[in-house]
Amino acid sequence: MTQQITTTEYANFVTQVTSKPSSDLNVLIERLQELQSLGANVPLLITASHGISAEAGEFTEIVKKMLYQGKIYNKDNVRHMCLEISDILFYVQIACTALGVTLDEVLQMNFEKLSARYPEGTFTVNRSENRREGDL
Repeated sequence: MTQQITTTEYANFVTQVTSKPSSDLNVLIERLQELQSLGANVPLLITASHGISAEAGEFTEIVKKMLYQGKIYNKDNVRHMCLEISDILFYVQIACTALGVTLDEVLQMNFEKLSARYPEGTFTVNRSENRREGDL
């Protein structure tokens, strides 16, 4: 049987396993400066990662409400979802700029990755679940 843990013990455990940059502002600033010195465009990467996540959440919220809360699928809601996708693309472009690549290059990478994963050109659960080494 596994050990029972209290909320206080869990809070202490979480504190122990949280990285220093996640819990110490000075260490985070040092890490940001280190990443910047290595060529990362830190402000754009942060903006892109937060923006993509937030906008994907907004898109997901609409779909969730359709699936589970009776929101109707109509022209207005389709437009709303499209606007959220356009916001996602805005942040994807920021990510591309931060990484020094074009959206065309990223699309090509995705095409090549999925073509290698599904060489027959068709999705299979087996290939989706059992990937070769290096298939991210």
